[in-house]
Amino acid sequence: MGGVSAPVPIPRFHGSQVVVAAPGPGPGNWAGAPSALLVDHAMYLAYRIRRPANQGRGVDVVVARSDDQLHFGLVAAISKELVGAESLERPALARTLDGRWRLYLSCATPGTQHWRVEVLEATALEDLPGASPRTVLPGDDRTAVKDPVIVRQGSGWQMWACIHPLDDPAATDRMWTNYAVSDDGLAWRWEGVALHPRPHGWDRRGTRITAVWRAGRTWMALYDGRASAEENFEERTGLAAGPSPVDLVTHGDRPVAVSPHGAGGLRYVSLVALPFGGHRLYYEATREDGAHELRTNLVLPG
Repeated sequence: MGGVSAPVPIPRFHGSQVVVAAPGPGPGNWAGAPSALLVDHAMYLAYRIRRPANQGRGVDVVVARSDDQLHFGLVAAISKELVGAESLERPALARTLDGRWRLYLSCATPGTQHWRVEVLEATALEDLPGASPRTVLPGDDRTAVKDPVIVRQGSGWQMWACIHPLDDPAATDRMWTNYAVSDDGLAWRWEGVALHPRPHGWDRRGTRITAVWRAGRTWMALYDGRASAEENFEERTGLAAGPSPVDLVTHGDRPVAVSPHGAGGLRYVSLVALPFGGHRLYYEATREDGAHELRTNLVLPG
């Protein structure tokens, strides 16, 4: 697509491996919404643990480390109480130019449909739970913002964030993705819509970008899509591309990756380019009993 000849890194449920099991059996028990970062040959993974709504929803964000990209050991855990959130959703893990760690947290404002993004910063990962939260994407009474994809490019920063309009209380699941830039990763400037739902099709209710990369001059993205409110929490993965980080165009008339179970939920893909040219993908997928687990694929070049 768009002149891209290299293989596109697409998640495949069959042949993938479980990295983090669901926290319990059945619907509402999720491990996933990952953000992965490769630093000095070690893979770092931040992900959300969710329980059913009557048991607390998104209760924790976990940060873990692995030397083989498959088996992760706990480094830190951040509870929703630390940031005064009713629930936590997808985090974003990043490092500053001077090597400090940042963890961006998607936080549900209690008693509302509003979401905001807070950041924790520390010299060491294990110190993140003791850091003071700072609001970097507050949203407003008309807009919820969450699930950022954050990339540091040299001394600058880029972000693709999920936007939920709050004008209709019965339809706050609607979503699209906006693009922003920053000089420091803290104060952001919105640059426009990166990916908006199509009027018709499998992704007409929402398009949430989850991973972005360059293939030559083309910007590529994987995104979560849904056709209806009933498909909330069971989004499938689609592919989009374009000549810039805004105004991306969806590709094809169906998802490129689904789970074989339930409603096919396979979402929140995090993509890491590897030194030898392949990619490691981490994502959340629905399993046979309706719970969600965190899985991984290795996509080799050629």
